[in-house]
Amino acid sequence: MPRDMLDDMFDKQAELNKRIGYDTKSMHDRFDPASAGKWLNDYILAAGSELEELRDCTFWKHWCSEAKAGRRFEIHDLQNARVEVIDLLFFWMSMAQCVGLSAADVYELYTKKLGVNHTRQDNGYSMKAKDESDNKTITLDRT
Repeated sequence: MPRDMLDDMFDKQAELNKRIGYDTKSMHDRFDPASAGKWLNDYILAAGSELEELRDCTFWKHWCSEAKAGRRFEIHDLQNARVEVIDLLFFWMSMAQCVGLSAADVYELYTKKLGVNHTRQDNGYSMKAKDESDNKTITLDRT
């Protein structure tokens, strides 16, 4: 996705957020930890609900007849699954904005974290041995 598309999506999401009372775009230049924390938690709750709705597009219950027939986790409602993923994108962008990230910031941090993830894979990533110290190196150039 070209960066200008991501910028456009972030702008449109910020407009929607402002319309419902959360000026998330303002967090980029004037970070307010109290508002950001409240809004972030509201979006976390909403995203959690969307994840459940997405899971409901699959046969996830191990006791259902579809699972017993060997179809556990099969997607049975692809159209709605796609919409739920987009709903998650709405909340994901809102959460990014709550912590003061612009589309350009997201791209920058994504590429840095991608490098860390590849390095982890190159070095035999182990949950037992992980300490997250490599995440401390992932910072924005603007800060």
